[in-house]
Amino acid sequence: MYQPYPGGTQMPEPSSRPPAPPSVVNAARVMYAGAAASLIGLVIDFTTIGSLKSAIHSRSPKLTPSQVTSAEHIVVAGFIVAGLIGAALWIFVAQVCRAGKNWGRILATVLFGIDTLDLLLGAAVPSGGGARIYGILIWLIGLGAIVLLWQRPSTAYFRNQTG
Repeated sequence: MYQPYPGGTQMPEPSSRPPAPPSVVNAARVMYAGAAASLIGLVIDFTTIGSLKSAIHSRSPKLTPSQVTSAEHIVVAGFIVAGLIGAALWIFVAQVCRAGKNWGRILATVLFGIDTLDLLLGAAVPSGGGARIYGILIWLIGLGAIVLLWQRPSTAYFRNQTG
């Protein structure tokens, strides 16, 4: 004879959480695009490795060949770490915001502020045009996400969530 699992006849409680509004869903999509752009930027960084040693040597001609190689390794490690952390942050913040956590929206805004400062301070430092254009592209993606996260429907969604 078959007996149902205790409590198995009860219907599951309906989720009291409303679905994320389109502005939050679109902000998450924009952030996923930011993660993809970060990974593409990492690939682009690897294409510049061939000219990295000569760039290091031209900026610091007194370095020995061993020091130039060490500096190159440090820069490449920085490319990898920054690219992977950047992509991971985009994905993490997108998921947190879709879940309705207001602190995720605040974190996104703080990270956007840091990127804005980085972009402004980077404008004072001579760099390649490609790197500057890439930085502006990432900043524009962040701006799009922030605008969507702070729209009225998004604010109502974050306000109605717990946690």
